[in-house]
Amino acid sequence: MAHAAPASGRGTSRTAATGPSGLPDVFSVRTHRIASVAVPIVLGLVYGYWAAANRRSGGEITGWNLLFGFVTAFAFMVLYVAVREVASRTIREVHAILWGAFLGGAFGFLYSQSGNTVLKSSAMGFVIGAVVFVVLFYRYYTHEDARGRRIR
Repeated sequence: MAHAAPASGRGTSRTAATGPSGLPDVFSVRTHRIASVAVPIVLGLVYGYWAAANRRSGGEITGWNLLFGFVTAFAFMVLYVAVREVASRTIREVHAILWGAFLGGAFGFLYSQSGNTVLKSSAMGFVIGAVVFVVLFYRYYTHEDARGRRIR
């Protein structure tokens, strides 16, 4: 049987720059900068709409419901940006705990807006937060070198 020999990479031009993961980075610096602002805004608006829709339970949209949605969206955006900035500078345990606490709390809040008890909402938020912590801890643990530095 014949097998293809691995290419040496010499003599080929690399047109795309490589990103932090070693894969080709197809987006420009400008696109990344726009995304760093657009992602929190879009996620916040979706979260605010979702919370307001849960709170009104399919009823009519009122001014208070709109205000609640926008305040919730703003709070989510601020917390998301804060967690994103702080977590990226911490060790893997704290990084995973911050994201787990943020996402568990966000889910628990959404769950409470649908009319469930505080105890059940807290339990659901804790379960979601614990699952997020375990998944992210595993991811961060497997993407570090022996000294605890992230492989970029």
